[in-house]
Amino acid sequence: MSLKKPGCDVRARSGRRNILPGFGLTMGLTLAWLSVIILLPLAGLFLKTLELSTDQLWAIVTNRRTLNALKISFGLSLAAALVNLVMGTTIVWALVRYRFPGRRLFDAIVDIPFALPTAVAGIALTSLFAQKGWLGAPLAELGIKVAFTPIGIFVAMIFIGIPFVVRTVQPVLIDLDVEIEEAASSLSANRWHTVFRVILPGMIPALLTGFALAFARAVGEYGSVIFIAGNLPSVSEIAPLLIVIRLSEFRYADATAIAVVMLVASFLIILAVNRLQRWAQIRIPAH
Repeated sequence: MSLKKPGCDVRARSGRRNILPGFGLTMGLTLAWLSVIILLPLAGLFLKTLELSTDQLWAIVTNRRTLNALKISFGLSLAAALVNLVMGTTIVWALVRYRFPGRRLFDAIVDIPFALPTAVAGIALTSLFAQKGWLGAPLAELGIKVAFTPIGIFVAMIFIGIPFVVRTVQPVLIDLDVEIEEAASSLSANRWHTVFRVILPGMIPALLTGFALAFARAVGEYGSVIFIAGNLPSVSEIAPLLIVIRLSEFRYADATAIAVVMLVASFLIILAVNRLQRWAQIRIPAH
């Protein structure tokens, strides 16, 4: 005589079922919400560019002022994201691996760029790095001008991007068992070997995610940048500002064309980073 749990035959006949109910409802709500909030506005953006002929679109995109603005936005965003990747990882290492007075205070300070209005951040950075500012004055004596130059844009992008790296990498490093480092040390591995062969491989997916988030935030940043940039055409003018200028001139198709170029370029870069992250997630367990 075999004993069977109640409902066992019902489950067997109905096939495998999800543990959590409501898949159809949640999937429907997800697709509907993403379509309304993200896909429809992006579709409208691309449809607006159809008002332009191919020659007009090419003329707008290859305009010298447009190319310089795109180069400044994407070039400085990549550079700022790389700096944030290195310095953010260093900050995470100090906050997680060491105990020192004021550690919780410094940990809270990291989140300030999240909560601070972008206009306030721009005014604060401009005041600080102006020629008579606390940092701008000594730098000016060395012949370095930060405010109202591309260097100021670079500084603003670093400021607003650093929390994305720190908060993305920090939970991963917290979960990384210290005993792994101790085991590597017991096997005669030096400090640098432990860092680069034991610790960093497990953090690569989180590092790439933090880099992508910092880059995406820097590319789309407007408020904090325009105050410190100087906004000189072809010198310190970012692409988002050029879009606003074209809108104020009622050249909506031109603004849309520039926005589409930024959207496609950002998507391709982030897609490449995500593919690299996926590759790292597959390769790391093999080590």
